[in-house]
Amino acid sequence: MNKIWRPFASYNLWLQFAPPVGQEHFHCDMKRGFTKARKKEPQVQSLLEKDTTPQRIGILAQRGIYEFHQYPAMLSRKDGVEQVAEIMQLSRESVEVQERVISVLQKYQENPILLGKKILKLNRGDEGFPEPILIKYGNYIFNLYAAIDCIYTEPDGMLHILDFKTGKSDFDLRQGYVYLLAVSYLYPQQKAIASFYNLETGKESQPISATADTLKFFQIELVQIAQRHQKDLKRYRNNPADFRIIYPPNPGISCRHCPFNSICNFSVSEVAA
Repeated sequence: MNKIWRPFASYNLWLQFAPPVGQEHFHCDMKRGFTKARKKEPQVQSLLEKDTTPQRIGILAQRGIYEFHQYPAMLSRKDGVEQVAEIMQLSRESVEVQERVISVLQKYQENPILLGKKILKLNRGDEGFPEPILIKYGNYIFNLYAAIDCIYTEPDGMLHILDFKTGKSDFDLRQGYVYLLAVSYLYPQQKAIASFYNLETGKESQPISATADTLKFFQIELVQIAQRHQKDLKRYRNNPADFRIIYPPNPGISCRHCPFNSICNFSVSEVAA
């Protein structure tokens, strides 16, 4: 049976429209254009299929936590980190990825924050798109995608959404609220909070909670994101030559780390200090 097509929204899509506060100078709409409007072109598709180094580290760090809790005895074994790394075939990765993921595994073994928790859901990190959540707002219907890393139950029955991070980026509270909205649909009878934990630095956020009015606000924001995305796609399909107008470039230092710098006409390889 063919699935019914619906417009969609997600935190990732929102991020491609509007970066976190303080990151505006790194933001480039053309990257969204390649990712969303031109993703079926062979060159673009090939680049999208390759994880960047930060993406690879994030995926494998999540996988490592998953494997530790599949085999909890590994958390107390002296060779636990080596065993998990072997399960993950970490030796096949680049030196940088290996070193940083090993460091994550070592730090988690020292401070296994999920140990003893009543885990409701823990993703491997490589599952791909989650099942969509059907959202209705008036006459508008769209799919919400929320790739939640972990949900566990607090002793008082409260659901705790935990999102793992790697790297040096600050936490974006919008992601926490989007996940709280998703969980309000998945578990409508249960209260929930959300938080972030950086597996490399050990930094954690304060718990995030939301009232019904707050969730309604974020639902409206996601409706607008879904509508803007479909409007841009329609404009591009009708006028492919207007790609740079619909998805304007922002050449600069961010080009160094953009996966599309090899095919983008506006990419700059050298940026003055």
